[in-house]
Amino acid sequence: MTELRNARYLSVHDLRRRINEGDVDTVLVAFTDLQGRLQGERVHATYFAEHVLDQGIAAPGYLLAVDLDMNIADPDGLVAEQTDQEMTLVLDLQTIRLLQHQPGAVLVQCDVVGLDRTPVVQSPRAILKQQVKVAASRGYHVLASTELEFMIFNNSYEEARSTRYRDLAAASPYHADYSIVVGSRIEPVLRTIRNAAYAAGIDVRTIKPRRHLGQHGISFGYQDALATADDHAVFKTMAKEIAAQHGKAITFMPKFDEGQGNACHIQLSLRGADGSTVFWRIGGRTKVFDAFVAGLLATLYDFTLLYAPNINSYKRFAGGSAAPMAIAWGLDDRCAIRVLVRDQSARVENRVPGGDVNPYLAVAAMIAGGLYGLDHDLELGAGLTGNVHPSDFPSIPRTLREARQAFAASQIARAAFGDDVVDHYTTMADVELDAFDAAVTDWELRRSFERM
Repeated sequence: MTELRNARYLSVHDLRRRINEGDVDTVLVAFTDLQGRLQGERVHATYFAEHVLDQGIAAPGYLLAVDLDMNIADPDGLVAEQTDQEMTLVLDLQTIRLLQHQPGAVLVQCDVVGLDRTPVVQSPRAILKQQVKVAASRGYHVLASTELEFMIFNNSYEEARSTRYRDLAAASPYHADYSIVVGSRIEPVLRTIRNAAYAAGIDVRTIKPRRHLGQHGISFGYQDALATADDHAVFKTMAKEIAAQHGKAITFMPKFDEGQGNACHIQLSLRGADGSTVFWRIGGRTKVFDAFVAGLLATLYDFTLLYAPNINSYKRFAGGSAAPMAIAWGLDDRCAIRVLVRDQSARVENRVPGGDVNPYLAVAAMIAGGLYGLDHDLELGAGLTGNVHPSDFPSIPRTLREARQAFAASQIARAAFGDDVVDHYTTMADVELDAFDAAVTDWELRRSFERM
């Protein structure tokens, strides 16, 4: 019998009962693509119970090799291997969730395997599961949580598209970090999002207005790293769907305009196989903690592509923004790696990712980076304090092109993830760069149409 992550998930027995009683008529079978989006099919519940539950369901191989516009990005790599041979989505029976905002529907998340039933290594979920497995082989269990920011607009997605995403009405009229009044104005949609997410098994902690117009931040419970990534991916889809039901739109893009961007802070810690604390002992942080943080810093430049995967990701790092660029550790939010070491809950917080981050890739990169520090007994250097300016430390890549080059050339990345993964995600970055280089922006039109 499959152990449930918490009591709000459904067991296979519960699911079959609900299908037989007519409470469930639709099952969403989904996997997470390279951009962190849920992709899959809606399956009639009876067909699901009779044919899909035990066998999985087929999916075309190209879905793990497309950009946001569904253009095939790797025709000579993964697609060449998979296009003529459908992949199979294998159900993870720990992830059966009720979808409160879609009556009669449940969602099951899947792993992606090839014809030989081995994982497709380029799949984000497979990448994270591999790093979790490596950590376990060293005697560690990985826990993580995310805090995700997004912006809400009083326009539907259709209205936003028709205006080319300009002159939208933010859900809050002024900057109001932590304002109860501003949060109350859009509480109907926020309440639905919170409660639907909770009913789907996601441990929602808090939700609050943040520093930009219409911006909110939501924090999730601390748990197993794979469960954290699963919940994060599901939440983003649910939030967009619920916003649409309320005639509103949500964006997670890192930088919507010249104001404050949307961040995604990821916290992570290790436990021993017996659940013991390894980052903290009476009197302070441990050597394991220091070496892990040193590894995060040592790999941060090489791994930035997995934390900031899109052109827009790097707009958050504009001068004067709150997004950290210094490859430094410390106690405050000027650091890329913030440390929280007050007691046995000691953990590290990666503040580089934006709202567009693929949680599987980012958490996998943090694990790989930290284990690199442990494997090489790295020493943790001086941190960033109030008397030290961030410019005294090296910086993360400032553009997608620089991050792509660093990842492609990184022997650390190739050792941790394998050539197939590095080459595939490098190709994805190339496609993003080519698309952007070919685009004519609004800025160019305004600046050049009459005056050049």
